[in-house]
Amino acid sequence: MIKAHQIIYKHKDFHILDGVDVALGYGEFLAIVGPNGAGKSSLLSVLANEVKSRQDVLFKDKAITKWDVKELSLHKAKFSQHNSNDIPLEVKDVIMMGRYPYFETQPGKEDLEATNKMMYETDIFHLKDREYNTLSGGEKQRVHLSRVMSQLENDIAHKLVFLDEPLNNLDIKHQYKALDIIKKFTQKANSAIVVLHDLNLAAQFADKILLMKSGKVSAYGTPEEVFTAENISHAYNFPCTICEHPITNNPMIIFG
Repeated sequence: MIKAHQIIYKHKDFHILDGVDVALGYGEFLAIVGPNGAGKSSLLSVLANEVKSRQDVLFKDKAITKWDVKELSLHKAKFSQHNSNDIPLEVKDVIMMGRYPYFETQPGKEDLEATNKMMYETDIFHLKDREYNTLSGGEKQRVHLSRVMSQLENDIAHKLVFLDEPLNNLDIKHQYKALDIIKKFTQKANSAIVVLHDLNLAAQFADKILLMKSGKVSAYGTPEEVFTAENISHAYNFPCTICEHPITNNPMIIFG
């Protein structure tokens, strides 16, 4: 679905990304992990065509820079790490922003159905008439997740969602619900690239892991291949032990 080879992204003389390869197939959930400053969010921005690099990013075998912007918005959406805390609108109107590519003046039946569906799935339907600015940080996070996912409620095959730290401010229950929404999205032959800090959640939900350090790929593969004590201790410069999760059999990382 999306391919990039030897991505280099610099700010002045500092290499933020240095020779990063990414390849994501249809129906795959890729988690990008790594310590602070590893280049995770920058990589996501390059892949999503928000930041330009010298290297082409291919989306569905076509350079992403060659896509018509409106057409592209029907195929891919991005959840940003930083969203405004001051939006003087009701929750349902913030979420409807995700449907703007589908109408010019007034939302139609399909737009209302899409936003209602996502509000139920993110557990915020009961907040739909609340002022966005009165919500807690976690509730606002779920509003934006609902907005982004409602953007991709259409009949187009093989859609792609980028999510930059979507679990910020969420309690345990809603962290799992958010990842479950993303996982179910990928199980319909769509794909997701998600920046995560919780390695154990990444191991449980992701099909592939891209572990970054200092702007480079430190390891890439399945959770079992990437999440070794050697790989993680090298990337984070901190000791860890790897166990087998007693229920899921995924790698379970214990730090310290």
